[in-house]
Amino acid sequence: MSRILIVDDHPLVRTGLAQLIGDCPDLEVCGEAGDMAEALKLVEVTQPDLAIIDLSLAGGSGLDLIERIRSRFKDVLMLVASMHDETLYAERVLAAGARGYINKQEAQDRIIQAVRQVLAGKVYLSQRMTERMLSGMVDARADKRDIDTLSNRELQVFELIGRGVTSGRIAERLNLSTKTIETHQARIKKKLGLGSAHELTQRAIRWIMEQGD
Repeated sequence: MSRILIVDDHPLVRTGLAQLIGDCPDLEVCGEAGDMAEALKLVEVTQPDLAIIDLSLAGGSGLDLIERIRSRFKDVLMLVASMHDETLYAERVLAAGARGYINKQEAQDRIIQAVRQVLAGKVYLSQRMTERMLSGMVDARADKRDIDTLSNRELQVFELIGRGVTSGRIAERLNLSTKTIETHQARIKKKLGLGSAHELTQRAIRWIMEQGD
């Protein structure tokens, strides 16, 4: 029986995933975590075969968690289940060490298929994303191309700016200094060709709205 750890900061999501997995005789949930610190502790204690991870977590990001698990627990497979834009994040999570990406809107119907595919040593992506990666297609929108140039940390900062979080609060959430956040903001403005903090905020808000989030 394969052991599954669920990492999501929404209790209802964890409960729903646990019920779906619990209905499968070959799978069992060995633990549930709502933040990065708890997740790392449970990975060490429960030694799961696979961790299902959301990208938005209390105390850090899912991308950070994936990288930490990969460096400390090399035998643990990881599958991301998130509401974020798959075309922007799927390649990032694979590069970080995960073996698949599933959108939460599809999770109820396909999560077990995704789990079993990753446990079998394969990569799970939607057909649309698979075709995009195989064909090397690039989104025609200039905004998307520009945002693809941001590092994982810069993307985190950019997203929080778009959600109206101040620099000080961003620093607290990411456990960084305000000066470091300001440095990230300067790099983001340079990469996106923006001349002021106001332009950066407007661009970030527009991007959040485009995600429908």
